[in-house]
Amino acid sequence: MRMIFGLVLLVGVALAGFAVYMAQGYINQTASQLDRERAFRAQVGELVEVYVVTKPLRYGDPLLAEDVKKIFWQKNALPEGTFSDEALLFPPDEERPRYVLRPMETHEPILAVKITEPGQPAGLTGALEDGKRAFAISVNASSGVSGFVYPGNYVDVYWTGSDGSREITRLIESSVNVIAIDQTAAGATTGGAIVAQTVTVQATPEQVARLAQAQATGRLALSLVGADTAGIDDKIEVDSASLLGITPEEVIEVEAERVCTIRNRKGGEVVEIPIPCTN
Repeated sequence: MRMIFGLVLLVGVALAGFAVYMAQGYINQTASQLDRERAFRAQVGELVEVYVVTKPLRYGDPLLAEDVKKIFWQKNALPEGTFSDEALLFPPDEERPRYVLRPMETHEPILAVKITEPGQPAGLTGALEDGKRAFAISVNASSGVSGFVYPGNYVDVYWTGSDGSREITRLIESSVNVIAIDQTAAGATTGGAIVAQTVTVQATPEQVARLAQAQATGRLALSLVGADTAGIDDKIEVDSASLLGITPEEVIEVEAERVCTIRNRKGGEVVEIPIPCTN
């Protein structure tokens, strides 16, 4: 009886030890997972809810409530102009929808710059920034970069004309935003080249005045600007002489040799006789 009791006690102690070992392993594993989760959350940072689109939307499409949903997004990587409040995205007192100004893909955050105000149509007025004006520049295949300029690109504008004495080409505006091609303002559209007749740019009233004067007095040409290229502040001007490397000859004025004479009358005739100059 004592042997059975001792055997049962030994088995119980062994089982208890095994249970403690298993529990300790589980606790250590759980603590390790918790530490990794805390480290990951510290790296990710705070998450906030933002509205994204649930399907691709193109220029001019209405933005409806069934086209959006909320997802969590890293707060420290959140673009400026997102929407977290449904009342701001879809005002309850406004029945007219917003419209898309720039293409958006599925699960892309909705930004204020990519949609119109409630009820505002997706025209050029919706694409213009405060204080800016739209100005159309007449172009052809060569002056319009062979049709590879699209809405959303930036261009430099060059003027070629005469200043009264010579034919010159001058940079008059740098990094001007293109908002429409012909009658299309569909954002950063991609695809085959389309030779346009007009390129509409966004400019200040002063820039519009310069562009209008330049277009009336000469020829305008566009130069496509890279995405990360800064604007040019320096004056850039080329004429035929500088293009061909012609240096104007310097004219040196040589003082004419002084000649001194005296007049001598012989009868009715007056004769000038050269003499040395004394002063």
